[in-house]
Amino acid sequence: MLQSDNGAGFSQSLERGLAILSAFTPDRPALGISELARKLALTRSTTHRYVATLASLGYLQQDDATRKYRLGPRVLDLGFSLLGSMDLREIAAPHLRRLTDTTGHTSNLAIRDDTDVILIDRVRGRPGRYHHLEYSLHVGSRLPSYCSATGKALLAFLPRPELDRLLDRIDLVQRGPRTVTDKAALLAELEEVRRTGVAVNDEELDSALRSIAAPVRARSGEVVAAVNVSIPWSPVAMNELVSQLGPTLQATARQIAARVI
Repeated sequence: MLQSDNGAGFSQSLERGLAILSAFTPDRPALGISELARKLALTRSTTHRYVATLASLGYLQQDDATRKYRLGPRVLDLGFSLLGSMDLREIAAPHLRRLTDTTGHTSNLAIRDDTDVILIDRVRGRPGRYHHLEYSLHVGSRLPSYCSATGKALLAFLPRPELDRLLDRIDLVQRGPRTVTDKAALLAELEEVRRTGVAVNDEELDSALRSIAAPVRARSGEVVAAVNVSIPWSPVAMNELVSQLGPTLQATARQIAARVI
């Protein structure tokens, strides 16, 4: 409900914009213009004006099929300094540290932002195991979803119509020596990710870099994040690395998921 205080220094426009963002909840993640207007006691035209502005700035995104709106990942850009207080990051932090301590490899927590993934936390591995790409990555870094393990773990569990619409907007360019650039082949790999619960990047993002990821689910079953370990190239076959590290990674994802609302 909107406040009635119109005193000095009070911005009604800011209040309305924040009220719209606050209207989206885990129980109601998608809302239409009419629903928002009723919830906030605004006219449809006023609501549409604010929603259109928020969508153009990336704070809301519209589903092409339902025409309803959801919160956009740009909400994170309200300040990455706030990431320290985000429940997901707080919940995951000790598990990422334990994962890195156990494996020796850099671990990451990522969420999807449209066709990319954003790293929202990372714990560096033991010195000597870094790949050159790791030195340039930081909290807030973006990676293409189609050729990263975290990205594939997040793409794989999207509803097929949404996945198809997303892939239609992705240019599957060669990034590393093994990048999958054929849509049918990528879809087949994502089907395997759904079956096994593990996604891999075998020199697809960059030469001599491998990674393994697992999805993190909310209680609703929705995949809300992915956790991975980055592995500089070694003579060990990828399937052996998955056998060695996959169970630990999946256990970490389950431990994080157990505390996610």
